[in-house]
Amino acid sequence: MEQAAKPTPARPGGEFFAAPATPQHRRYEALRALLFEGVSAGEAAARFGYTAASVMSMARDFRAGRQQFFTTPRPGPKSSPAKQAARGRIIELRLAGHSVDEIAAVLAEEGTPLNRTGIGEILAEEGFPRLWPRPHAARGLPRRQDLSRTRVIDFPAWPAHCESRVAGLLLVLPDLLALDLPALVATSGYPDTSVVPATSYLLSLLALKLTTTRRVSHVDDLAADPGAALFTGLTTLPKATALTTYSYRLRHRTQVAFLAALGQAMSTHGLAAGDEFNLDFHAVMHWGEDPALEKHYVPRRSQRTRSVLTFFAEDQATHTLVYANADLTKARQAGEVIAFCDHWAGVSGRDPALLVFDAKLTTQAQLSQLDNRGVRLLTLRARTPSLTAAIQALPAAAWHTVHLDRSGRHSHPQVAETLDATLSGYPGTVRQLVIRGLGHDEPTILITNDYHHPVKALIERYARRMNIEQRLAEAIRSFHIDALASAVALNVDLDVVLSVLAGAVCAALRRRLPGYATATPDTLQRRFLHTSGTIHTTDERITVRLARRTYSPVLRQADLPQDTPIPWWDNRTLHFKFD
Repeated sequence: MEQAAKPTPARPGGEFFAAPATPQHRRYEALRALLFEGVSAGEAAARFGYTAASVMSMARDFRAGRQQFFTTPRPGPKSSPAKQAARGRIIELRLAGHSVDEIAAVLAEEGTPLNRTGIGEILAEEGFPRLWPRPHAARGLPRRQDLSRTRVIDFPAWPAHCESRVAGLLLVLPDLLALDLPALVATSGYPDTSVVPATSYLLSLLALKLTTTRRVSHVDDLAADPGAALFTGLTTLPKATALTTYSYRLRHRTQVAFLAALGQAMSTHGLAAGDEFNLDFHAVMHWGEDPALEKHYVPRRSQRTRSVLTFFAEDQATHTLVYANADLTKARQAGEVIAFCDHWAGVSGRDPALLVFDAKLTTQAQLSQLDNRGVRLLTLRARTPSLTAAIQALPAAAWHTVHLDRSGRHSHPQVAETLDATLSGYPGTVRQLVIRGLGHDEPTILITNDYHHPVKALIERYARRMNIEQRLAEAIRSFHIDALASAVALNVDLDVVLSVLAGAVCAALRRRLPGYATATPDTLQRRFLHTSGTIHTTDERITVRLARRTYSPVLRQADLPQDTPIPWWDNRTLHFKFD
């Protein structure tokens, strides 16, 4: 787009404002012209090289508080050579009307590949609005090579030697078999199709999560890779339409049965202790405008918006997610804590010993049910004006200092304890701890039906509730649970269950790797599962020779089972070699 002539500066140095050199400065000047000087969107766009629609989009974001100009730069690298080298070509393609996916395809064809995230960041920096991808035939791009038809591998016709970009994905197969995935799938009632077994469908979706493939619609990036194909027992992964259609066939009870069987397997193999759990909701934002979805508060957007509400439970001892549910509505969400207790009682034969959650997770009536079942609970109490006034009126003698086992300024809070506090909707009394000196403006108010553990232990235990927020952050980063590709909650229900399975598999793998006992899933994916390699197939064995990398010594010392029979390989054994 041809830009309008730039005004002559009134004084030396003013050219900085007339010719902004960075995308951030250019956005600032365009918005200043539109909102402060009062010029039209078309004039501001012509002056700074945007379209009028882009200027109006930036203005909406600015008014909504989603555009910041005067912020401290974040730490880390300040430049990305690959992004900068492709910037001009990306802008050229975007001005020609191509979407992120289309631009990625062109860059790959031209030998300067850049992932969708990097392309999206450049387009956002340049102020371009989002453009949804179109059918391939309408894109005007080089025709992609059609993938072969998906079917179960015929090993006599399978190549004896092949290269894979994700050969490291096969590292998790021994742990999937230790959990007995085929039996979990059969017990839960996942259906087969005439071509693809149910286990292969779940493995295909799991492969996307373990390789950080953001959406099911991106399955073509992985579908034809021999390592991914062997992982699933198919010649190629099913297409996006087949995977999403399969997910729509499933009912919530299938997910529930799978989680129950998986929970038993995780307990058997030490991936879940089953005593204490942290609970939390997570709203998965929907980017469209589907009126069928309810509005929930989305913290990352700081607003209520249409989303799918999900619920997660984390085992405190092992820090693994053991339960997830996306089949929720506002009317039923308060009862999800009881539903989880019922679920875990079915898994282990007993209720959880302790549940820790925040104040908005459930109601006082549900707290009473937990108490009647003998479940210890630890949660926050919502502040009211009368409660705040009562706390402010406490005498100095009511407070005593507690010494926490942690360093820092807030390791010696003061606590006022009440053993017979009453709640408006809770029969009986609860133990209440009012805590000040934790770094918050207002005191923290904990309530519990646990009268045995000391105050210090209860404060430190509630602080560990934040672990579930770390697990959810890991799942968002590694398994993309926030990448909602459909407004149908059933699709998300399967997605969150597969995220629990992916987390369990990563937890099992990291126990085998020396020095990686606390590694996050994205670290395992980046260093091990994304490793390329060579695959050799014989009548009795499939040998995976992983390429040499910085982390190869870790794999050489790892406790990886060798010669593991794989049922969907006609019981050929899996053998690893490391260069």
